[in-house]
Amino acid sequence: MIRTLLLPGLDGSPAPHWQHWWAQTDPNSVMVEQASWSRPSPDQWLTEIAGALLAHPGAVLVGHSLGAIAAVKLLLQWPQLKVGGALLVAPAEPGRDPRTAVFGKIPEAPLPVPTIVVASRNDSWMEFDRARDLARVWRASFVDLGAAGHINVASGYGPWPQGRLLRALLPEVATETIAKQMPPRPVPVPQGWLKQPALQV
Repeated sequence: MIRTLLLPGLDGSPAPHWQHWWAQTDPNSVMVEQASWSRPSPDQWLTEIAGALLAHPGAVLVGHSLGAIAAVKLLLQWPQLKVGGALLVAPAEPGRDPRTAVFGKIPEAPLPVPTIVVASRNDSWMEFDRARDLARVWRASFVDLGAAGHINVASGYGPWPQGRLLRALLPEVATETIAKQMPPRPVPVPQGWLKQPALQV
């Protein structure tokens, strides 16, 4: 069974965050832990993710916020690692919080694995157009989640079963040919289906 590696962002993803819910309810998922969630170190974060991939080759990365940016950096810096795909949710612009500035500039190059980017129209961590442009550069499929904030606990997520369905779509929406030659395709889900959070807190 292909594992799912969950990659939280700044300050981690404690309950009731959707990544915590995913880890608790999916026996094939693993939360990649970091020595410090509040003082992120790019080298240390990437090393932990790489170690998890060596233990679970072919796993799918599911990154939120700064965890999504860590996934992108790892995919481009260590292409020899076996990765089954990436679901990048609400990627965060390094520097929006001073503690994240150490991650530097977001890489802008095609990613070597099937990828889906999920973005919100009112995310304070990254403008919607910027997220869409990055998806195009990464040759990723793109999901417009509507006005969903940072897709975190503060915006109502909470259990998010739709995220698992998107993860399951990865082999269908981004092939090697698309990743190298074509612009991102819209993900084939019904209009409005993803725009309501599963939990309001």
